[in-house]
Amino acid sequence: MRSRSPADAEAGTVAAEFAVAVPAVMLVLACCLGSVQLASQQVRLQDAAAVAARATARGDPVDVGRLVPGASGAIESGSELVCVTATVHGPGLFGAITLTARSCALAGGG
Repeated sequence: MRSRSPADAEAGTVAAEFAVAVPAVMLVLACCLGSVQLASQQVRLQDAAAVAARATARGDPVDVGRLVPGASGAIESGSELVCVTATVHGPGLFGAITLTARSCALAGGG
């Protein structure tokens, strides 16, 4: 009967460690990519709120939902400022997260 060498025993250990490490690395990468996607969506939402605020202040209301699909906007008009608050749910698996952006423009501005 042949005895097992220490190298044979380590080969199984390495395979088991690899089998555990790969899903963990994939999960970390997925979270990183999701956070980049969330940040991108936040920038798009902030830009949409700014465009909508400037347009509304000039008298041409713009629907935030046209600029960012699925977004909704609320307009607040004061004596000097027009503010738009835009909200949207996060993309993909991050749908439980609500993103919000607010921008104001001088009323009657050109």
